[in-house]
Amino acid sequence: MEEITLSVVIVNYNVKYFLEQCLYSLRAALQGMEAEVFVVDNNSTDGSVAYLKPNFPEVTFIENSDNPGFAKANNQAIRLAKGKYILLLNPDTVIGEDSIRSLCYFLEEKPKAGALGVKMIDGNGVFLPESKRSFPTPWVSFCKMFGLSKLFPKNPRFAKYSLPYLNPDARHKVDVLAGAFMLIRKEALDKAGLLDEDFFMYGEDIDLSYRLKLAGYKNYYMPERILHYKGESTSKGNIKYVKIFYGAMLIFYRKHYSGAGKLFSLLIRLAVWFRALLDLVFHTSANKKTKSSRRRLLILSSEMSLETVRTACLKQIPNLEFVNHWNLDEHRVMDCINRSNRMKGFTDIAFCYNDVRFEQLLLLMDKMPDKHITYHIYNKKSGVLVSPGKK
Repeated sequence: MEEITLSVVIVNYNVKYFLEQCLYSLRAALQGMEAEVFVVDNNSTDGSVAYLKPNFPEVTFIENSDNPGFAKANNQAIRLAKGKYILLLNPDTVIGEDSIRSLCYFLEEKPKAGALGVKMIDGNGVFLPESKRSFPTPWVSFCKMFGLSKLFPKNPRFAKYSLPYLNPDARHKVDVLAGAFMLIRKEALDKAGLLDEDFFMYGEDIDLSYRLKLAGYKNYYMPERILHYKGESTSKGNIKYVKIFYGAMLIFYRKHYSGAGKLFSLLIRLAVWFRALLDLVFHTSANKKTKSSRRRLLILSSEMSLETVRTACLKQIPNLEFVNHWNLDEHRVMDCINRSNRMKGFTDIAFCYNDVRFEQLLLLMDKMPDKHITYHIYNKKSGVLVSPGKK
C-alpha cells in the first residue's frame, strides 16, 4: 500500500447539508491523491451520519455518544491518522479542486513550515479576517476587545490581531491560523502535541499555532481561497457564544501569559458583556431587516439546470419578487466576472456547482464580494440548495 499523503479530519455537529457539500468538494480535491477522510460526529440529532454514510463510502465516520468538544473530537481522529500531513477542516467549508495539492507541494518544499492556513471567504464572498492573525498578547487583545484595531486598521501597532494591512492575495508568515482550515505537518504536530482539550470550542487553533512556533516551525498564510460559512455549526449572536470565546482566550492567557491572568480576567469579563450587548443588538436588527426585505435573485447556471435551480430557490428563499438568469458554464466564468457591475440590485445569487468547478465558484465569489448579496449553491446530485444560515 502506498504511503498516505493526507489525513483530513472534520468534526460535525448538526450541519449535514453543509457537510455533504464539503465532502463533495473534498472528493473532487483529493482525486489522484493518497488520502483518508475522517468525520467525527459529536452526537448530532439531525441524522447526519445516516444521511451521509451511504453516499461517502470512502469516509471513516466516528460516532460519539455525547459532544466532547471540538479539540477532543479532532484528537480522536488525529490519533488514527496515517497521513504525512493532517488537514483540520470545518464542515461548513467548500474547497477548490486544485488547492490541497498545491498546498501539500508547498509543505514538501518548505521543511520548516509547520502549518498552513488559507484565504477564507464567507457566504457573501467577503474575506474573513480571521484567516490570518497575530498571537493575542495582552496588548493585541486589548486593542481588539476595545475597538482600537477597527479604528486604526492600517496601523500595525493597533491592528495586529487580524493583520488587515497585509495583502490577503499574497503569501505571509503569520502567527495564528484558523482551525476551520489548518494543514499541519504530522511531524510538527507530533513535536508540538495534539489540540489542548481544555478548549471546548474556540481558542484551540491559537494555542496549537503558538505551540507549533515554540517547536521551531513557521506558520504560513496562503492565498488559496476556500468558502467558509463561518460558524454554521454554532450560534454566534448570543451571550453563550461570546462567553465561550472569551473564556477560551482566558485559558490561553493563563497557559501562556501567566503574569497577565488576573488583569485580563477582569478585562475579559467586561468585554464579554460589552460584546454580547453589541452582538445581540446588531444580530437582531440584521434579522429584522432580512425578514422584511423583498429579494431579487440571479441564477447563474446552464440552461439545462435552470428550472431545477429555480424551483429549489423558490422553495427556500423567502420574499422573492424577481428572478433572472445568466447562462454559466466552465467557459463563461470570466465573462460573468466582467459583467459583475450589472449584478447590483440583486440580493441573492444561486449557482449550480455541477455546471462549473468548485474552484470557479470560489473565484466568482471572491471577485464579486458584496455583504448585501447572499450566495447559494445548488447540488444536482442531492437536490439540496445550500444557503448561509440554512442548515
